[in-house]
This record gives sequence, C-alpha cells and structure tokens, in this order.
Amino acid sequence: MRLNRRELAAMSFSALMLTSGARAETVSSAPQPAAAAIDPLNLVDPELRPILDHIPPLDLGMDNLQAVRSAEFPPALPLPAIQPQERFIQGGAGNPRLRVVVLDPAPQAAGKPAILHIHGGGLVVGKPEVAIPELQQLAAELGVVIVSVDYRLAPEHPFPAGLDDAYATLEWMHRSAGELGIDPARIALLGESAGAGLAAAVSLRARDRGALPIRFQALRYPMLDDRTAQQKPPAHVGTFIWNWQSNAFGWASVLGRKPVMDAAPEGAIPARAKSLHGLPETWIGVGTLDLFARESMAFAGRLVEAGVPVELSVVPGAYHGFDTMVPAARVSATFIASWKSALRRALQVD
Repeated sequence: MRLNRRELAAMSFSALMLTSGARAETVSSAPQPAAAAIDPLNLVDPELRPILDHIPPLDLGMDNLQAVRSAEFPPALPLPAIQPQERFIQGGAGNPRLRVVVLDPAPQAAGKPAILHIHGGGLVVGKPEVAIPELQQLAAELGVVIVSVDYRLAPEHPFPAGLDDAYATLEWMHRSAGELGIDPARIALLGESAGAGLAAAVSLRARDRGALPIRFQALRYPMLDDRTAQQKPPAHVGTFIWNWQSNAFGWASVLGRKPVMDAAPEGAIPARAKSLHGLPETWIGVGTLDLFARESMAFAGRLVEAGVPVELSVVPGAYHGFDTMVPAARVSATFIASWKSALRRALQVD
C-alpha cells in the first residue's frame, strides 16, 4: 500500500506499519468470551474511524521487519520552518557514531529550554525522520531546542543498546549545553510509544546515577511493560495500529527472548522498577482502545503513590497513535494541547 504525502504526515510513526511488503495476519486464538460481542470499530471515536479503512492489519515479525523499515517517511517541512541538522556524537557502548537530529529555533540565543525526543516504533523500527514535521512545529511553538536520537534497534541490537544511546544523548546535551545554547536545568524528555518507554527508562537511569537532572517527561501512549505481551487482551483492545502480536515481537527482540512473567533484565522495563520515587514530573496520555492503556494507567498510579506529580489523560475511543494519524479530530486536538501545555509549563516557556 502506498500512501500520499498527507496520509504519511498525519500518521507519523504509524506510517512505519504501512508498506506493500508487510504481510498481515489475523489473531489465531479466540477472543475472550466477555468481549466476543464487541465490535472494536463501534468503540472508536467517529472522527478517528475513516482513516482505519486505509490501514491493513499488521502483525510485525522477522518475515516483514525489513519491509516495514523501508517505509517512506514524511518529508521535513520546507523553509521558513526550522530545518533539521544532523550531528554525530559518541553513543552508548559499542556505538562510537550515534546520529542525532537537532532543531534549534534560535541558534544564536543562550539559555534555551530543550527536549530530548525519542521516537516510537516498537523498539525495532523507526528513526527521527518519522516525527520531524511534528518536531519542527513543536520547536517553533515552544521556542525550544529539540534533539531527536537515532538509537540502535532490536533485534540486531538488543537491550541495553537503545537505552544506552538515548542516555548518551542526554549526557551529550548536558555536556554540550553551552555549545547548544541550552539551559541544562530545563531539559525535558518526550517520547511516543516505544520512545516513551525509553524516555521513562532514561529517567530511571538518570535518577539512579544522580548526575543528569531532568525537568519533565511527557510519555505519549508509552510502551512500559513487557508483561503486557504475556496475556492476550480483550478483543477490542489493541485491535488497531499496534497489536498484541507486534508488541510481543518487539519485546522479544529487545530482550533476546520471549518475555517471562517473573524476571527481566535490570533497567530494561520501566514498569518493573522497584521504586518510582524521585522521577521527574510526568505527563502520560493514552487511548482507551490502546494496547498500552492498562500499563499506562498502572504506571501513573505508581507515580502517584511515589509522590511524583503526574497528569494522566485517558482518551475514550482512541487507539494507538491516534493524535498523529488524525490530528484535526476533536479528541486529538485536546490531547495534543494537553501534552504541549504540560511541556510549556514545565519548561517555563513564555
């Protein structure tokens, strides 16, 4: 399937799932009895339904991974939009040349707030370019420097490669604050899906090491818990865009084995962290039909218990990535305004 420019730009990271070479499969097991009579499409917000006609179901796996990776990305917005600039920095262990993309609204200014952006893609696909148009607009709206990291992907590079690269980018932003013209006390993390999960993991590592302050984290439908891949959800949850099979593949790829209920590598799974005390103020948003709805709400609840200020947005009738796919929908506009407002407040942007 080939999409036009408008559809690609709207779908952002979800465009990764839409290539002619990607093979779709159906869930082989029967749905849970309680959900058997529910038509998932009837639960979708009416404004979010039409685009689903253009998106075939996809179970991501080794047989179609390269085809999905070869998907086209939305082009960067032309001038006068802020233009992305490539930089190469020292990455995590084993990665001496890590690519980052920098968007700077005022190159000559000093003391600017900054955002480390981590893209989505199930930990197995994606690169900064999938979100560049959105980041160009965000940098201009908030007057912030944005650095998006092209972290290493699984299964070729399992844990901790992706996390190491994301954390190395945060280290570089602090170390190069003067060169970048940013205020190291006003750095926030922003991620969507797998990128949001990595953002949470970066926050946990920064807290534990006590060297790199983070002002805020905005987690859009975060991929936080490998245990979600252990049990199939109700049939109407995770039906659209990112499903249980793709999620299980993503976690198995990054862990180097299928997820198991009783253990995971230390630091790999934010939801398994023994304590969430000391994490930065957090915004979490997810749709009720998203596979990650339960784990997002559970993580928010644990943040509350840990005394971390947290704002939670749960959107009725919304599936994974809805705001990038149908940004003009009422629920999308409200959702987008919420996380942008949270970032604006946290970074004290006038």
